[in-house]
Amino acid sequence: MKNQKTAILLALLAVVLWSTVATAFKLALQSYTPFQLIFIASIVSLIFFLIVVLATGRWAEFRAVSTVQLAQSAIQGFLNPFLYYLVLFQAYSLNPAQVTQALNMVWPVTLALLSVPLLGQKLSWKNLVAICCSFAGVVFISSQGGLDGFARTNTFGAILALASSIIWSLYWIFSARDKRDRLVVLLWNFVFGLLFLAGYSFFEPGAFDFPVTAKALGAAVYVGMFELGITYIIWIYALHKSENNAVTGNFVFLSPFISLMFIHLILRETIYATTFIGLSFILLGIVIQQVRLRLPFGWRLLRQSKS
Repeated sequence: MKNQKTAILLALLAVVLWSTVATAFKLALQSYTPFQLIFIASIVSLIFFLIVVLATGRWAEFRAVSTVQLAQSAIQGFLNPFLYYLVLFQAYSLNPAQVTQALNMVWPVTLALLSVPLLGQKLSWKNLVAICCSFAGVVFISSQGGLDGFARTNTFGAILALASSIIWSLYWIFSARDKRDRLVVLLWNFVFGLLFLAGYSFFEPGAFDFPVTAKALGAAVYVGMFELGITYIIWIYALHKSENNAVTGNFVFLSPFISLMFIHLILRETIYATTFIGLSFILLGIVIQQVRLRLPFGWRLLRQSKS
């Protein structure tokens, strides 16, 4: 039954949990390489979704997969978790968490841009305004408090963070065409993602020389459980209970700001005023895209799933 109060509480819980993962990324990357982190996290996520699929009676649907659907899952698994998180975690390893998580937020705007060539949509004046807002946000965030802050920002890391938003947008475009149950799709994604990671390991020196410490392993397991696993289920349930998904979905805008609080308290990063200004510009660009209501793929799926 619908219950807006319950929906809001669940949505807030999901947003708070997602707000902690940037901090968990940085903690895990103190001990693990980007490959090692995504490999451990993917195993945890795969086990979690396997248990959920079995417990909810979706195993028959998981097994009843066609060749076309396998190809779809292979593409999606290559984009996410394989490529997206390799790029994103490398970006986190090169720059402060507040910089990378903020730059990664531009993905709804990149989704709008990619929708022009891939979905045949037109580039409107609102697209251009959103792009300008996001670009201004990127400049503010990269400044890290002032003009001298540009020198402290790793340019390659910033490029990787922005590239991750493009990869995430491509993933949503491809996954939007997949009409299977989302939990079944995610389980297949992690199956293929781990296969790609296993192949990539041959090119990664010391790929499986994992330091086994409570702090490092705990952070990696936390990423696997709460970046997509349990939090995804909470978010889906919140939307199912919601009387108005537009209202409930807007709580996702709180995530980057709450994330800055955890980054400051746990990682001890100094949060610059320019980071807040930059995030505000980026979110303004996202809102402009949302108001347009001409993105049948991506943003509507964000309402249904998350990031």
